[in-house]
Amino acid sequence: MTRSVLVELEAVLSIAREGSFRAAALDLGMSTTALSNSIAKLEQRLGIRLFNRTTRSVSLTDAGRTFVERVGPAITDIHDAMVSAQSLQETPIGTLRINAFATAAREVMEPLILAFLTRFPQVHIDLVTEGRLVDIVAAGFDLGLRPADLVPHDMIAVPLGLRRSNAVVASPEFLRAHGTPTVPTDLYRFRCIRARLPNNALFRWRFEKDGEAMQVDVQGAITLDESSLVRIAAQNGVGLGYVMEADVREDIATGRLVRVLEDWTPPLAPLALYYPGRKNPPAAFSAFIRAARDFSTA
Repeated sequence: MTRSVLVELEAVLSIAREGSFRAAALDLGMSTTALSNSIAKLEQRLGIRLFNRTTRSVSLTDAGRTFVERVGPAITDIHDAMVSAQSLQETPIGTLRINAFATAAREVMEPLILAFLTRFPQVHIDLVTEGRLVDIVAAGFDLGLRPADLVPHDMIAVPLGLRRSNAVVASPEFLRAHGTPTVPTDLYRFRCIRARLPNNALFRWRFEKDGEAMQVDVQGAITLDESSLVRIAAQNGVGLGYVMEADVREDIATGRLVRVLEDWTPPLAPLALYYPGRKNPPAAFSAFIRAARDFSTA
């Protein structure tokens, strides 16, 4: 079977699945014109019409429906054979696509992802960060990275065991000039750096101690939507900032920032990689999962 014939068969299955040439073209990463030409060539070679087309709809002909019923399982077997062969590679190669919160990605970037690439230089990692939760299967990702309590129940999770918490921080100069809050309600008297969530809502700072939980709608001179910008603003004395402790750990250690209200910011759920169950995973995928499990026990 030539590659062009395989492409044509996959095109037929995609159109039947998606219900339109446009959606199938997007699914296959090709233009609608190229897809239409490919189907026309296959229909000419077979001597039958596979699809009924109008300006508004596409449907299988009776011959097309029979063709799809016979071809579909065969194409699935071919893909399974290719994936199985890839899983036998001794040297992991190929691309791994990972979706993560930006804060989570920063925590594992150096100790896990960059360490893995150093060990397996023929693997390419496509890391996409975004604040919203996505369906990693529908979006075409191999793996997701989220707090363990946000991992979908139908996924396989690999806990990474990292110590995580939020932190309220300010520059030493700011605290000398304005004092130090000792309970969350003190924040109403302080300038703070407000944060905007991906859904455009303003983030309320969350606190908990001895079973008591509260949220504070802080006020301040600036609103930001990225943690690294909050860090810069806090370093420059704009106000108190609420960030992931991992993002400012070095600043706290060197004295550029001072942490306050630490007893009101208890540990958060650990990070976890997650993925759907899959048969015969590629060698690169298996190697990355092994690296993650090793990282979690280190």
